Amino acid sequence: MTQTQPPQETPGPQENSPPPPRTSPESAVPASPGVSTARLVGVDLARALAVFGMYVVHIGPPLSATDGVASWIRYLADGHSSVLFATLAGFSLMLIAGRREPRTGLAGRQAKARIAIRAVVLLALGTVMAMEYGGVIILGFYGVYFLFALPLVRLRARTLAIIAATFALVSPQLAFAITSLLTPSVQQSINAYDPLYRLSEVGLLDLLLTGFYPALPWMSFVIAGMALGRLDLSSGTVQRRLAALGAALTVTAYGMSLLLAGKDAVRSMAEDGSSSGGSGSMSLDSGSVPLDSGSFPDRPASMLLTAGPHSGTTFDIIGSVGVAILVIVGATVAMDRLPRLRRLAKPVIAVGTMSLTAYVGHFLAQSALSVPAGTSTQQSWVPLLMFILGATLFAAIWSRFFRRGPLEYLLNAATKPAKHFR
Repeated sequence: MTQTQPPQETPGPQENSPPPPRTSPESAVPASPGVSTARLVGVDLARALAVFGMYVVHIGPPLSATDGVASWIRYLADGHSSVLFATLAGFSLMLIAGRREPRTGLAGRQAKARIAIRAVVLLALGTVMAMEYGGVIILGFYGVYFLFALPLVRLRARTLAIIAATFALVSPQLAFAITSLLTPSVQQSINAYDPLYRLSEVGLLDLLLTGFYPALPWMSFVIAGMALGRLDLSSGTVQRRLAALGAALTVTAYGMSLLLAGKDAVRSMAEDGSSSGGSGSMSLDSGSVPLDSGSFPDRPASMLLTAGPHSGTTFDIIGSVGVAILVIVGATVAMDRLPRLRRLAKPVIAVGTMSLTAYVGHFLAQSALSVPAGTSTQQSWVPLLMFILGATLFAAIWSRFFRRGPLEYLLNAATKPAKHFR
């Protein structure tokens, strides 16, 4: 957005000095002897793709104004880019809490403190940005995800996968049942006592249940990413199994939804509403019904059979996780097996290493340049291509002189007090 992904907690030189030759800041994470770091470069590439996917949604033409290949690009970006963001956020938590083996004792407590500080900072930053851009900002939701993930950071990959699957199967139905009770009067009563809502019109109710990236169903993506973070993605066997799993999840979820709900089951609903709150609201990359519509009690139960991006149903979650796994594994394999492509992709990979800066920066630049959002007023792909080129050029130049992106540096500095935690 995170969706920004949190910067890496790795030792290294000061940010104001040129970094030593390296492929990615994540490659500095201690790894087992003989284990390739290409898996982490692949994660950076996947982050960059998630950033560019968000650009497509926020800056590119709406789906209704595209056709052919452009329609497929726009459709895949709707929702799936933010899901990839959230999945990679879970992966990043494992870089802090212990990549393959969870940190324990003092190191484990300090890792949890760093995650908690990041959560608070992202929640605050997301709230400030939501005051201008509305509920489409994912950063505040990230803060909630991180807090909810704290009790899970020491779990093994298998356990995390089981929890993620349970969330995917149960949380959409639970969220549907709860939100069905949220009449406009109930919503107003809750929001009246919510300081976050008074500040940005994106309150706790949005963050947990009714926003564009609600924590209850979206924790499935974060926990799935945490499970991936505990695996050796450089292993050919793991890559093959994950590729098969991702393909199976994608085909099964979307296929079942089409079978049960008909041809409109996977229709994008991103243009059916507008974001709630904020004077600079932009088009959504989510199929969620906005809180201010007051339509939750009227939603039919049959919507639980759909899988559009992002309907927040079980089929949608499972299919989107499958797509995210395929992108992460595909990026990892490409970086591992195609060294020439890896060299050519270095500027794009640099965007992935500073995804928080790239995410926040594109909102600020869009406002400063008065670039139309992805609405009916935007028909050209040129602004989108210019933003992608600008972000790539900035990241490539910045990474030659500094270890972290500007906002990544500030976020890392904010977590320094965690080292005093005992």
